Amino acid sequence: MLSVLRIFVALLFLQHGLMKYFGFPANSPPNFTMFSLAGLAGAIEIVGSLLLLAGLYTRQAAFIMSGEMAVAYFMLRPQRGFFPLTNGGELESLYCFVFLYLVFAGPGPWSIDATRRRAAIA
Repeated sequence: MLSVLRIFVALLFLQHGLMKYFGFPANSPPNFTMFSLAGLAGAIEIVGSLLLLAGLYTRQAAFIMSGEMAVAYFMLRPQRGFFPLTNGGELESLYCFVFLYLVFAGPGPWSIDATRRRAAIA
């Protein structure tokens, strides 16, 4: 189930980066530029999600993506209130802690990381 969680969350998170850069599956944000904070976030979302999806450098990618979500939460939400339910930050909070969980739990058995680890032991 750990691998299923990792793959599913990676596919969900990938949509955010694809939306920013390619306008798929939803329209790009207005005034989006590649060389901005939103552009950096989109790059992290695409590259990190693809790494997570494959299970390659999972812990490192998840750590960076968890940090991105923490920054997104604390930049956008506190001025709207303390609790994620009232300030609209539930998604950032959930992603942040799922990615943090993956940092410590690892990628699971269906991953390139696990395959490389098995090959190194053999």
